[in-house]
Amino acid sequence: MTRVLLPEAVRVGTAPSAERETRTSAVALRDSFSVGVALVPLGLAFGMVLTQAGLDWWWATVFTALIYAGSFEFLLIGLVTALTPLGTVALTAMLVNLRHVFYALSFPLDRVRGVRAKLYSTFAMTDEAYALTATSASRSWSGPRIVWMQLYLHLYWIIGGTAGALLGALIGDSVAGLDFALPALFTVMAIDAARERPEDVSGPLLAFAAAVVAAVVAPGQMLPTAFALLTVALLVSLVASRLRSRRA
Repeated sequence: MTRVLLPEAVRVGTAPSAERETRTSAVALRDSFSVGVALVPLGLAFGMVLTQAGLDWWWATVFTALIYAGSFEFLLIGLVTALTPLGTVALTAMLVNLRHVFYALSFPLDRVRGVRAKLYSTFAMTDEAYALTATSASRSWSGPRIVWMQLYLHLYWIIGGTAGALLGALIGDSVAGLDFALPALFTVMAIDAARERPEDVSGPLLAFAAAVVAAVVAPGQMLPTAFALLTVALLVSLVASRLRSRRA
């Protein structure tokens, strides 16, 4: 009787695949760690702000797991406690998160395979995930590595938000200034992005100009107004750039 020696990958079956998945998961955990150490305290701040606003702690878990939009989640606390009409909430969500349309233009979603993976990757396309995939080092990342990285960032946010809400329920409203945690994180991310592409100054200048105009024109609605102005400015800049390239 002839004994056939099969390759290791065939004899073991799915073991090599599972081993690769484990290695990819471990690498993605390392990729996400630098941002994760900022997301956890930011989540703590979010959870504490939520309980200080009078909401039950478990709402932090619901918000962070199902909404997963850091800046809008902070805004949503005030909208919910003020019993804001649903239409206004929807409009605010659209204006605040409209920047994600531009993320999709360069986010490496094409490397992600499978319907469920693509759906989750689209859902988890946050500022932090985009910032990590926008670096030169991420150009070789595979689809599974990207999805794992996004999942870890999501878990950091859920854990931080839930822990912060539980902590906030214990200590009450004795801590001030927590609502500045999100602007602080975005400031650091903007500085890192500027260092990564020092030659590109148009984006920061447009964002600064939009913020100044919004502060003057609509100080009570500065954030959504600034996002709307910046979106229009970026669209105009994109169209002008394409027209110049066609003429050239």
